[in-house]
Amino acid sequence: MEERDFYTESEANHPATLSCPFCRTAETYDLKWIVRKKKDSLPSRANSDDKARFAHARSYMVRKDDVAFCKNMRCRKRFEVSGIQSVVLL
Repeated sequence: MEERDFYTESEANHPATLSCPFCRTAETYDLKWIVRKKKDSLPSRANSDDKARFAHARSYMVRKDDVAFCKNMRCRKRFEVSGIQSVVLL
């Protein structure tokens, strides 16, 4: 079995305060996240190795957006999202 058989996936937006490194203005940006929640039960085709991996699995979120565009009308430059974790355990 693959790891994605253990989880249900959905997308979510979460706000984050970021500052543009070019113009240094701080704004709130909605970052996209992929939310992977652990299923309640294991599928029936699982073997003993899959059961052990499922027991250790946890729900988590993965950040989908790596870059953001500055909201300042005079700047509008693209910058990397830093200072925010890329994987968050739930």
